Amino acid sequence: MTKRKPNIRMAGNRQSLTCGLCLSPSSSRRPIDRNLIATRGLGNVHLRSVTFATLRNAVANAYRDVLKNHTFQVAAALSYYFVLAVFPALIFLSAVVGFIPLPDLFGHVLVSMGRVLPTDSMRMVYSVLADVLATNRGAWLSFGMLGTLWVVSAAFDATIEALDIAYEVKDDRPFWKSRLLALALAAISGGLLLVALAVLIVGPRFGAWLASRMALSGGFVFLWPAIHWIIATTFTIVAVEVIYFLAPNVKQRFLATLPGALLAVTSWIGLSYLLGIYFRHFANFNRTYGTLGGFIAFMVWLYWTSFFLLVGGELNAELAKESRRGQLRQKDAAGPAERLDGAA
Repeated sequence: MTKRKPNIRMAGNRQSLTCGLCLSPSSSRRPIDRNLIATRGLGNVHLRSVTFATLRNAVANAYRDVLKNHTFQVAAALSYYFVLAVFPALIFLSAVVGFIPLPDLFGHVLVSMGRVLPTDSMRMVYSVLADVLATNRGAWLSFGMLGTLWVVSAAFDATIEALDIAYEVKDDRPFWKSRLLALALAAISGGLLLVALAVLIVGPRFGAWLASRMALSGGFVFLWPAIHWIIATTFTIVAVEVIYFLAPNVKQRFLATLPGALLAVTSWIGLSYLLGIYFRHFANFNRTYGTLGGFIAFMVWLYWTSFFLLVGGELNAELAKESRRGQLRQKDAAGPAERLDGAA
């Protein structure tokens, strides 16, 4: 069998995120419908129509596509963009929070981040922000805004390309439209994540205040810690759903993105917990990498975050393809969608 040469995809004058990590020749499983996403079945919110056999086939095909679509390598590229976006975003957030009349609000934000980030990584984040924010906060507000807009749009543009790989479609949107979509994704999903973060920060005190105001029983106060975590997790799932719904160049209904979002968020929470245990008790990056230990731990965490984001997209794509009543259709296209590998 002749080996297919690597393909580099261009959009406008920008090189593809994949940098030659194109799809390998089609596997032996059934061909993908050329009109790419679910307009019925999952797309019509009939989640009960997903049988065990459908789910089993989708999971098996998603596993094969993770290998075929070079998801491990694409996740590494995506984590690179995310690490560039994190610090401008935190600088901008700290500048904005500084104008809110609440004592040590940004400190509470960092404490909440520390619940999911490795300890060594949080020390690095504290150190970098302390050095950067020692200067005028207003100046960093303007710089952080400009830097965040550019770098975050690049990160979400990379996410768009990565999810197009998962759905096996080409992104024929022009550069300006793709960047505007990336900014919209950053604003919407970022806003939902900030709401989730706010729930974690004010949640405990808000529960006690609400119980006293509404004369609620002690059972509510007892259950509130679990309730406010469920609320925060729900906002996080919706934020990931927004990415899955808008980023791929395919048409779909919003609820069709729920299975992948559930997989991505639950895997990410479990991963963060397990990585925290590993970094605290088993790994000693500072001994191996010196002062770069915190940064290496942070990159590992971002890499697996990116990986599970892509795996959730793969699962959604396979569920849509497995839907007997549904078909996939590319956005802004009346005809069939074009596969990345050019197959019919």
